[in-house]
Amino acid sequence: MRRWFNVLVNAAKKWMADNAFQHSAAVSFYTLFSLAPITIIAVAVASFFVGQDVATRQFSIQMTQLVGAQSTQMIQDTVLAAQRQQHSWLANTLGVILLLVGELISGLSQKEFQMRIDEGETKNYAESSRLNELAITNATDPATDEVTAIPESMLSSGTVVQNPSLPFRVVPKGYYPNAALQMRSQAPNAPPSPAAAGMGPMLAVTPLEVSYKEDERNAPAAFVELVGPDGSLGTWVVSPLLGNPQKFDFAGKTWKLSMRPKRYYQPYSLTLVKFSHDVYPGTDIPKNFSSRIRIDAPGGAPGREVLIYMNNPLRYGGLTYYQQSFDNNDHTTILQVVRNPSWLAPYIACGAITLGLVVQFLIHLWGFARRRSA
Repeated sequence: MRRWFNVLVNAAKKWMADNAFQHSAAVSFYTLFSLAPITIIAVAVASFFVGQDVATRQFSIQMTQLVGAQSTQMIQDTVLAAQRQQHSWLANTLGVILLLVGELISGLSQKEFQMRIDEGETKNYAESSRLNELAITNATDPATDEVTAIPESMLSSGTVVQNPSLPFRVVPKGYYPNAALQMRSQAPNAPPSPAAAGMGPMLAVTPLEVSYKEDERNAPAAFVELVGPDGSLGTWVVSPLLGNPQKFDFAGKTWKLSMRPKRYYQPYSLTLVKFSHDVYPGTDIPKNFSSRIRIDAPGGAPGREVLIYMNNPLRYGGLTYYQQSFDNNDHTTILQVVRNPSWLAPYIACGAITLGLVVQFLIHLWGFARRRSA
């Protein structure tokens, strides 16, 4: 009995710590005052496709089942009053169309990446959580790396790559969109590996079903053959699961071969100055986690520091950086990086709809005042 009492007490404390009453009141407030405008917009949009009479009748049936006949009549009177006034139809219509088009463009053009930065580390690129690339690095000069990135799509299609920066051709020999890697000692019955170079002879590659779940990520694997002017240099197995690149020497240079998440480089860099993780006193409940970032622009301009935390992203260079998570005992921040060219469209659309509703209200108010004074 005491155990259940402690569970209830802890639940009540967490309920109060999260300001549940305040948040529920805010949701109720917004729902109450947005019901009528949303209803007007919904009926107006439906009228374009099925006609005003059908839209109004179906709306009446559905709302009667949800809130009853009396409440439905009050909302229906509001809708009919709005439909009788045609002065603001243009702003409302344009607003609705812009909202729908903006959402379509956002869904088609929006791209999301991740950026993991340790405290004191500087990065100028974000990584895709879905796409990968084959990176071939000329690591001869210890001061700088020359990287040639080959898209994963070229490996899956079997496209032979001959890049001017490489003294050999890259010939895909096999590709699995999702696979598991094991040491051959753990899979004695595995078929012979096509890869005879690097770690290939020691690994067994097992194809897996492709996952389409949001919280799961596929781990592709590929076999690639490098062919120089005098013949084959060998066949390697590459996969993000391998982690460290595989090294080899050719034409008097040192090369690294790896498959990694696709990178998106920017002309500026971000440095994690400090990551903060605050909790409510006496609990492990996160209260706030934030990242103090220094932005270093190209050209040697003085950098500036910004603070990124929940609901306070950084917008810079056409990208938006959100505080997503953290790792490594609060010494690594994980930022979600979003490119959305149409992020202003919903705000403009809502502004147009609001303008139309305000104009409509003022016209009704003016007419009411004139009748009252007459």
